[in-house]
Amino acid sequence: MRRVKDTAIAAVTAVALGSGAWLLLGGTHPDAPPQPSAEQALTARTGRGAAAPALPPSPPDRVRIPAIGVDAPLTGLGLTATGSLDVPPAGKKNLAGWYEAGTTPGETGTAIVAGHVDNAEGPAVFYRLGALEKGAEIEVDRRDGGVAVFTVDAVEVYAADAFPDEKVYGAADRPELRVITCGGPYSRSTGYQGNVVVFAHLTGSR
Repeated sequence: MRRVKDTAIAAVTAVALGSGAWLLLGGTHPDAPPQPSAEQALTARTGRGAAAPALPPSPPDRVRIPAIGVDAPLTGLGLTATGSLDVPPAGKKNLAGWYEAGTTPGETGTAIVAGHVDNAEGPAVFYRLGALEKGAEIEVDRRDGGVAVFTVDAVEVYAADAFPDEKVYGAADRPELRVITCGGPYSRSTGYQGNVVVFAHLTGSR
């Protein structure tokens, strides 16, 4: 499997992971996706919880986040011509993707999973990602038959023009996971103006 440095990935564009077209039907939509609160931000205490031993490399097949009702298959993602992370097909609203040229979920390093917050028809796979809280679990089914279990350390939202590439995509000395979707304010002219990012680390496997 080809490996590239995590920091080579440019920031995920807000437009790529959420169109918000369905919001336009009613102006300010009462069911706009939830955004993380300040209490869910990354801190020194939550950012370095005890980690489980790393797993050998194995591509992932599925991601589950029980706290927000996510149970979705995973497809491999690459990079666009401009170096940003590609995204799953917008029409498949319950499909998420993982960056297949990087770390596989469970091995040492930073694994990346991304998915749409919505599409033209309504909410998509990571619509409720901003409602996730510290301590929640994320399960990733691996092709080797195992399940990698991650614990959420933080959920943050960033403006697209201030996305912290190194913080999100930078290399890690233990098994970590980032889950990314659109977030922040919504504009009719530009769509979502930022991204929600979940930070998690491996705490178990089975």
